[in-house]
Amino acid sequence: MTLEEIADSLDRNESVKLRAFGAFNVRSKRERIGRNPKTGVEAAIKPRRVVTFKPSPVLIGRLNGEIVTAFDDEE
Repeated sequence: MTLEEIADSLDRNESVKLRAFGAFNVRSKRERIGRNPKTGVEAAIKPRRVVTFKPSPVLIGRLNGEIVTAFDDEE
């Protein structure tokens, strides 16, 4: 149910922030010409929306073995 609510919010172009974890956002990418790296053939890449994630300082600290509390970033 939680993941469904997050997905619905992103579908409405709303950002989703999870305290001490990070933020999910939707970005629109324009149409562009890409290249197949194996053959070198050019191909059109359609415009699309992608989800981006930015981890919180708490999550980054935890992954690096630091002790960071959720309240350290609110000063």
